[in-house]
Formats: sequence, C-alpha cells, structure tokens
Amino acid sequence: MIVYIIKRVLMFIPILLGISLICLVLIDIAPGDPAEIIVGIQDNEGDRQAKVDAVRKELGLNDPFVVRYVNFVGNALKGDFGNDFYTKRPVGPDIMARFPYTLTIAFLSTVLSVAIGIPIGVYAATHQYSWKDNLAIILTLVFVSMPAFWFALLLVRLFSVELGWLPVSGIKSWTAWILPTVSTALASAASFARQARSNMLEVIRQDYITTARAKGQSEVVIRYRHALKNAGIPLIMLVGGLFGIQLGGALIAEVIFSIPGLGQYILSGLINRNYPVIQSSVLFMSAIFCLIILLIDILFAFIDPRIRSMYIKPKKLQAKEA
Repeated sequence: MIVYIIKRVLMFIPILLGISLICLVLIDIAPGDPAEIIVGIQDNEGDRQAKVDAVRKELGLNDPFVVRYVNFVGNALKGDFGNDFYTKRPVGPDIMARFPYTLTIAFLSTVLSVAIGIPIGVYAATHQYSWKDNLAIILTLVFVSMPAFWFALLLVRLFSVELGWLPVSGIKSWTAWILPTVSTALASAASFARQARSNMLEVIRQDYITTARAKGQSEVVIRYRHALKNAGIPLIMLVGGLFGIQLGGALIAEVIFSIPGLGQYILSGLINRNYPVIQSSVLFMSAIFCLIILLIDILFAFIDPRIRSMYIKPKKLQAKEA
C-alpha cells in the first residue's frame, strides 16, 4: 500500500510542473504589462518609459522565460510564492487567508450534489422507462446545460431582489452561503444523478439482486443495502473529481456574490496582471486538487481489494493465499 501511495505522489510532480509551465506561458503571451499599470500614464513619455523599464527590472520581468520559470519553481519549493506587485506583501499568507471561503463553498456544494444526486439516480434507475425516469432525465439535462453564472443571477433576482429572503452578497450570516452553494451544486448534482442512475441500472440486473428478491428482501433493502453499496464504488472516484470541479465553480460564485475567496483574488490578479498572484493561486489550487485525488485513490484502494493486491509483494500474497 505504501508503494501505491508513493507512486501516486510521484505522478503529481510532473503534473504540477506542467501546470506551472503552462500558466507562465499563458501569462507571457497575454497582452498587458504590469509595469505599465504600476507606473500609470505620465505626461512626459520619455520619463514614463524610463520608469516602466525600472519597474520591469525590479520585478524581474526582463529575465528570460526559463530563468523566471526556474526561479518561480525553486522559490515555490521553499514555500515562497513571491510578493504582490502592488501591495508588496507575500502572496502565500493572502492565499491561505482566502482559501477557507473557497473550500467552504466547494465542500458544501459537493455534499449537496451527492445528497441530491444519489436519491434521484437511484429513483430513476428503479423506475426505468417510466414517466418518473423521463422527468428525472429531463431535469438533469436542464441543470447540466444551464450555465452556473446565469443560474446564480436568476437565484439572486428571485430570492434576493424579488422576495428579499437571502442576502445579495457578502458573508455576514449563514444565510449568505445558501445561494452560492445551491448555484454551484445543482449542475454537478445533475451529472452525479445521471452517473448514479447508470451504475444502478448495471447493478440491479446482476444475479445477486435477483437472489435477494427471491429470498423475500424488501425493495428498500435491495436498493440501498445491496445495489447502492456496489454501485457506489465507482461513484467514490466521481466525488473526487466533483470536488475539484466545485473548487472551480466556487471561484465563479465568489465573484458573483462578492465573497472574499480565491475567486476574487485571482480575478483581481488577472485584471491587474499581477503575475505572482495568478501563478501562485493556480499552483496552489492544482496542488489541492491533486491532494484530493490522492486521498480518493487511497480510499478507493482500501475499498477495492483488487487495487490493493496489485501492490502486495508476491511472497506476502502467496502467504495469504496459503
């Protein structure tokens, strides 16, 4: 099992290096110069250009691409993600201060997606080809196709502007988390329901389900104790990917609902061409996603003995078989 974990961790190293490289490439080819923004527009064009050149030199923007990439990776390995171009503060503490808001939205959205998706998927699978199944399919297609930001604006219009039940923005009370969570969760819940339905349809046709019915087991026990238990194994991997998607969705929700998380932080960095903020935030979110996938893989290996047996030494395996 330790070998399995080590191999999975080593796989993340080239992934994070590749992500940091792609991020720097996109930053490099994107229009806009942070030095121009910092200096601003001056009356004297010659004096302005001299100031811009001085700022670029101070920020290291004149260094070759390879040098900037190596410096960023080397400093990141030491825990130094650079300083904000404008505030001159370290980027790392700002990311850690904002990340709990993003994590809260992603976690609540994932829980809500699973809580909605599994019952709908199970119910649709056990009523296959009925109007109930067709209605569930239509609803999931609608929510999957609906853009999250547009749905969030509809929720704001209805529950905040028209009815006045929930706050439009901010996080002054627990009610402020409702709209961001719901707007982020419903599309993922629809996808999760479709996957749960597919898995359940595959499982309920197995022989052991027929045997359970022949023994007189109730349909509730058959669905949730026998069928869902086996259909839920593939869904565990889906939850890990779902959480990663919710992290991205949380960034959009933060901008719409004015929540001071990483979404607002990254958007501000993009507008102002604040390279340390963009690079560090993307690398941090990528590392969190890789960590989540690792935890899901470990959990999956514990649940599925076939994966665990692949990393047991032959002698130990023979001893267990004996």
